[in-house]
Amino acid sequence: MFEQNLFDGEPDFEHGEIPAVGILLAILGTPEAPTEEALRPYLRQFLSDRRVIEIWPPAWKLILEAFILPSRPAKSAEAYASMWAEDGSPLLLISKEQQAGLARRLGERLGTPIHFALGSTYGEPSMAAGLEALRDKGCRRILFVSMFPQYSSTSTGAAFDAGMRALMRWRWLPELRTLTRWHDKPGYIDALANSVRELWDAEGEPEKLVMSFHGVPQRYLEDGDPYHCQCLKTGRLLAERLGLPRDRWVVCFQSLFGREEWIKPYTDETLKAMAKAGIKKVDVICPGFSADCLETLEEIEEENREYFLHGGGEQFRYIPALNARDDHLDFLADLIEQNLGEWVADRDGYDVAGATREAAVSKQQADALLACPAHADGGYGALAAKQAAEQAEHQKAKGSAGRVAVLVGLIVAGLIALVVGARDDRDQE
Repeated sequence: MFEQNLFDGEPDFEHGEIPAVGILLAILGTPEAPTEEALRPYLRQFLSDRRVIEIWPPAWKLILEAFILPSRPAKSAEAYASMWAEDGSPLLLISKEQQAGLARRLGERLGTPIHFALGSTYGEPSMAAGLEALRDKGCRRILFVSMFPQYSSTSTGAAFDAGMRALMRWRWLPELRTLTRWHDKPGYIDALANSVRELWDAEGEPEKLVMSFHGVPQRYLEDGDPYHCQCLKTGRLLAERLGLPRDRWVVCFQSLFGREEWIKPYTDETLKAMAKAGIKKVDVICPGFSADCLETLEEIEEENREYFLHGGGEQFRYIPALNARDDHLDFLADLIEQNLGEWVADRDGYDVAGATREAAVSKQQADALLACPAHADGGYGALAAKQAAEQAEHQKAKGSAGRVAVLVGLIVAGLIALVVGARDDRDQE
């Protein structure tokens, strides 16, 4: 009467499946279109995340609904429209390229069946949709890959929360591993350095290299978020790989929101000050973004370019994100394979025929077991009843045999008595 189906199960599960491994590429997400109507629910979801905005929820909800959502969607729609591609959001398009490139690379290396899916913290494809796609392909082990090189509670933490919320609805949970940062991995630093050198070899070097990362409030750093430190380390390692002296590069932070103090220096203020200080040529790279998006294509390439050039600068070049570069995807494929560990085997080490044979045997045995009727008492009640019936039959047969024996005894006794009586009669004669 009070039963509830609280979890998503797999009633159509087929026994004998060959276990697969899934890789979920977790991205921030994007609105469905560069319109005010599409931006409003996207921004509501994004700005309602406690990981992103750490303000007392009742107060923040009032601020969000009364002061931000009535006006910000229209402004954000204009920004998105300025960088929206013909086929859709650049972030989503590039992420799909990355997914295809990684699937091809690992598919060529590994014998174990593997599948990739995208999951967005906000918007579509949602984290739940990505996880369900992997489940539908038989993935019982899933590697959660945050596509943010530097860990932050506001990005990787929020993505992981979204994934866990989705899994809270699953009845059969998969084995999980997480890949949450790679800010100092040599392959990542090499790919960044290669992207810079390619531009410099072709068009010459600037006076300054600006490394711009997404910002977070200062109090998040003070409360223990490692993001700021990891950004600084990435910047230092990249500068070292490029052989730059300390006065030729700077790490700064963009995308400020609200009136609260954020980690410094600020990208826009830095570029304005550089122009005023007489610096004429700058290159800007955004190492914290695995794929180009609104924050790079509109905020850096358009807005901050204008700040620098209107302030007196003469040359502003944005160095694209690593996107689907071969060296980037080669590095990520290596990193993912390392984190998969013993979950996978290469083509030489994976026994396809053996896995197929084992799956077939498993299905055969499962089908045989399922063909047997199930009883509440495990079938022992029927066995006990059978044994009782046999015992009763035995007792019945035993009783009949006893009665026959008595009758035979009586008959024999009677015959003996007759014989004895006849003998006595003859003796008397």
